[in-house]
Amino acid sequence: MKHRNLLIVAEAFVAGLLVFLITATNLFSALDYIARDQLYQVPRGIRSDIKIIGIDAKTLEEYGPIQTWSRSLYAELLETLNVDENNHPYVVGFDIQFSGNVDEGDSRLAAAAAEYDNVVVVSQLVYSKVPKKDDDGNLYFPAESVIFPYDELNEAAYAGFSNVAQDSDGTVRRILPIVMVGSEEQHMFSKLVYDRYCEITGEAKTEIPTDRTGRSIINFSGKPGDYEYISMADVLDGNIDPRVFSDSIVLVGAYDPNMQDSFNVPNGGSEQMYGVEIHANIVQSYRQGRFSLNGNPYLLGLVTAIFVILIHILFRRMKVWQSVILLVAAVGIEVAILVWINDHGYAYSVIYFPIVLALSFIYSLGIRYLVETRKKNKVLKAFRKYVAPQIVEEIAKKGDFEIKLGGENRDIAVLFVDIRGFTTMSEALEPEQVVEILNEYLSLTTKSIFDNSGTLDKFVGDATMAVFNSPFDLEDYEYKAVCAAIDIVRGGEAIEEKFIKRFGRSVGFGVGVNCGPAVVGNVGCEFRMDFTAIGDTVNTAARLEANAKKGQVLISDVLYERLKDRLEVKEVGEIPLKGKSKGVFVYEVVSVKGH
Repeated sequence: MKHRNLLIVAEAFVAGLLVFLITATNLFSALDYIARDQLYQVPRGIRSDIKIIGIDAKTLEEYGPIQTWSRSLYAELLETLNVDENNHPYVVGFDIQFSGNVDEGDSRLAAAAAEYDNVVVVSQLVYSKVPKKDDDGNLYFPAESVIFPYDELNEAAYAGFSNVAQDSDGTVRRILPIVMVGSEEQHMFSKLVYDRYCEITGEAKTEIPTDRTGRSIINFSGKPGDYEYISMADVLDGNIDPRVFSDSIVLVGAYDPNMQDSFNVPNGGSEQMYGVEIHANIVQSYRQGRFSLNGNPYLLGLVTAIFVILIHILFRRMKVWQSVILLVAAVGIEVAILVWINDHGYAYSVIYFPIVLALSFIYSLGIRYLVETRKKNKVLKAFRKYVAPQIVEEIAKKGDFEIKLGGENRDIAVLFVDIRGFTTMSEALEPEQVVEILNEYLSLTTKSIFDNSGTLDKFVGDATMAVFNSPFDLEDYEYKAVCAAIDIVRGGEAIEEKFIKRFGRSVGFGVGVNCGPAVVGNVGCEFRMDFTAIGDTVNTAARLEANAKKGQVLISDVLYERLKDRLEVKEVGEIPLKGKSKGVFVYEVVSVKGH
């Protein structure tokens, strides 16, 4: 027991070390991203005061390819949105690159932006192609320069970079709110939109947490297409009342797949999200303070290792159904806690605790199976000493080892066999020689019984009792009982010569076989039982064996009537049997057809 307890504790520490290592290294990061996305990026509802004006297929069809547009079209959009000085958007953000001059519309757009003072446009960061190392020795690609909008617009509006970072699996999950380019800070487009909104409305700014690399994880509020979107063509054509944009944050950007401004996002599934929608999610996260940081993986690894150690020890001691409940409960509690922690600012890996717990459960289940199999095999090995192999196989299939007192009525065949001349022989030989001869003959009887699917009931000194059609149903059991008797007699003749040569003595068998109803089952008490058969059928078989001479197989008339077409017999006649008022007509079996 002590050795087993030490083994369980050692196993538990191995499981704890495993969960610590794979959590700390984030070994299956791609799989963990999927799990995090499913748990942490659940849509929480979008704000109705963040609206999108999309440059969609309808707009492109009406105004042509965007590259051919005069910037006066954007100026007209600004003028339309701000036509009512009491009902206009707080901020209008253009997620469109306005680099270089095009035509006279450039000045009109710049003038409109300066007049309304609520316009934010995008710049573009240019990153170095040569990586550098940070203070921790990690490689990164620094921003070398910024592509700003054309000078007139850059002076009239607020410009922030629109670059979004993609994780190793190509999904946008995190932002860099501020990037240093040289000695100057550059702010992200969506952050500038939020900052300008706070300045205009007087709302207190939310400072979002960032990790040591300056990044923060976006908690998306909506899925692709969730934010209210209106075609830019409908706004310019007067189909939309501009007052619907009153007191809103309006973002203008690409809303057509051909414009190639869409990205994979955590909650999008197979559907991508337009860049302007990503910025809408970021703005809402700013307003609600809903960003998170990657939690310390070493802390999570240590905590989960402790729980894995404790739970593994419980798995090894509990029943299977209890272990299943514990496994489900532990994983459910872990998920609930990590979702709550994420909502409060820290994102942790999800999958490693369940993975190691599942491995621990499977291992414990496998060990339990091996132990039970070993016990079962020990029981089957014991059964093989008493019953035919095919009966053992039947028991193994059913897996029923319940042993209890009680019996049932069955029609069976009963065989008794006794060694003739054994008492005289035992007086003349050494004990070791007597045992050797006895074992040889008993091995023969046992093999003959098993070969014919019988059940060895018991040895009584030099006698053997066997039953057929018990404890399981056996087809043609009467015939098989007689075949076993013939095999015993023939086998005795075959080994007789060997003992004559060695000891100058030999013995033979007398066999009696009967069939009919009997009570079969466990007889005895709770702590000592014997599976046997009792009744007149058994008694008659014993009396037949007592009357059989060396080399004889005697059967009753009842058994003969059932097998008379398959046996060659000699009539012995009616003989009296002890305990019976009427004699039994007996036959000696000469041969068995088909055997």
